Amino acid sequence: MMEDDIESTTGKPEAPDAATVLNNLRIAALAEVDNADFIFFHVQVCFVAGVGFFTDAYDVFAINIAAVMLGYVYGTTPDQNCRPTLNNRQNLGLKIATPVGTFIGQLFFGWLADIVGRKRMYGVELIIMIVGTFAQATAGGGQAMSIIAMLIFWRFIVGLGIGGDYPLSATISSEFASTRTRGRMMTAVFAAQGWGNFAASLVATVIAIGFKDLVTRDFPTASCICDTSAFSRQLCASPSTINHVDYMWRLLLGLGCIPAALALYFRLTIPETPRFTMDIQRNIDQATADINTALENGNNPRDPYAPVQRADAPRATRRDFLHHFGQLQNLRVLIGTSYSWFAIDVAFYTLGLNASVILEAIGFGVSGDVFRNLYHLCIGNLILSLAGLIPGYWLCFLFIDRWGRRPIQLMGFIVLTVLFSVMGFAFKCLITFDGPIAQNTPGSRFFVFLFCLANLFQNFGPNTTTFIIPGEIFPTRYRSTAHGISAASGKLGAIVAQCLFYQLVDPINNPQHFLDHSYVRDPGAVHAHGVFSTLLLPETMGKSLEVLSNENQDGFMQRALLSRPPSHS
Repeated sequence: MMEDDIESTTGKPEAPDAATVLNNLRIAALAEVDNADFIFFHVQVCFVAGVGFFTDAYDVFAINIAAVMLGYVYGTTPDQNCRPTLNNRQNLGLKIATPVGTFIGQLFFGWLADIVGRKRMYGVELIIMIVGTFAQATAGGGQAMSIIAMLIFWRFIVGLGIGGDYPLSATISSEFASTRTRGRMMTAVFAAQGWGNFAASLVATVIAIGFKDLVTRDFPTASCICDTSAFSRQLCASPSTINHVDYMWRLLLGLGCIPAALALYFRLTIPETPRFTMDIQRNIDQATADINTALENGNNPRDPYAPVQRADAPRATRRDFLHHFGQLQNLRVLIGTSYSWFAIDVAFYTLGLNASVILEAIGFGVSGDVFRNLYHLCIGNLILSLAGLIPGYWLCFLFIDRWGRRPIQLMGFIVLTVLFSVMGFAFKCLITFDGPIAQNTPGSRFFVFLFCLANLFQNFGPNTTTFIIPGEIFPTRYRSTAHGISAASGKLGAIVAQCLFYQLVDPINNPQHFLDHSYVRDPGAVHAHGVFSTLLLPETMGKSLEVLSNENQDGFMQRALLSRPPSHS
């Protein structure tokens, strides 16, 4: 009799060994997740994960307008338009503190979520964001520590929480999603970032309108006298001004913790993903029960003291990590996701964190009147959100599971390279300056149109796909870690670009030069590189996470182990 015969000498089929049974159970359970209908549980996951990105974007981009308000309160020197402002180092500190914290949080929480579980860490990062956001709004200064330094510290703490949200939300949403809706589900989560940006601008607009009479009455119209002594006398002549504008930025930043606080309970009670329970905890029985409970709205209570049937699956160790990513194909994917994210974040955060500087540089909102200046900047940010950011996310939502991730990312990088090149070479032709102020001409309005178009293709392109692909393409035991590495590469690009632009271009005193470089030449070149990094990535649409992991799934569970939970004391 041949060795591969399936019947024994008795003529009866041989019973499969325990490892084969566990493999079959794992495959069946994962197929149930991959083929599940879109139900209310998936809506709940999108909402719970999306609230984090809403809060992330609100806090990150509210600093655009808050920095201008802080300049009126704590600024010590006039800018080129004879208005009080923070100096370059203060502006830079406020705007990169959060990305620096985010960089560290992405690496740390990404690694930790693969070690202790997604559920255990989900909610912890939201608590950090809530505490940091509230602390910003109540921060004070003194002789030993300025208020700007305190704000930089708390914005760093907020960044830690935001960093943890990226790999956790991406991993949880991808591991619960079915194959055919995974792209749209992850896009819906990430699209909350656009609404957070919009909400920050809307809240700032409402606050500016609410304080209109007080600010207009107390703050004298700029007299265009730029010598330092006259400027100092103007600040000292209206002490109530500081109080009123001080209320405004505190309200703007502090209100950002409300949606996060409302969603905290749901984050703390979300179930562990079945893939973590199955592939990392190696508890197939529990994972199957969790799937039935979550996806079938069933009730599958298990005896917590019953013996647990575990399998010996590949484990996350340093040696295994080096072996997996030491393979050229796997390393190529990690490089592709990391550099693509780096390429898009150089422009996305450089432009997003300095939108107010850019609006002023093209003449939008430049006024000697404090209220009018703040109001116009708020309206300008609203327009940018509605005309570019939000439509881009939802266009991506419509096409992500039809066109695929790779074509959308390639299209986005190519279009952005062209747009930034056009804006760069035509900048001096489109924008006409009269001293430090740009004239309201058809060319400047066309520049704003190109700016909105660039925002649209950032989100209907690599800004969204660089979030989605790392959440799909790595093995379960490294999915959160590798997503954190990819995301941290993006934040590294944002940090480096911000530091270089503030040191070399001087956006406060020379916004024209800043606009010329930050919008066009440098990001345009990096976007061109993003085209090549995208070519390193395979298409992920319509494939299960296990296929995308590039690991042999036959015999993934090698042998069965029986463990008994600790006895009840």
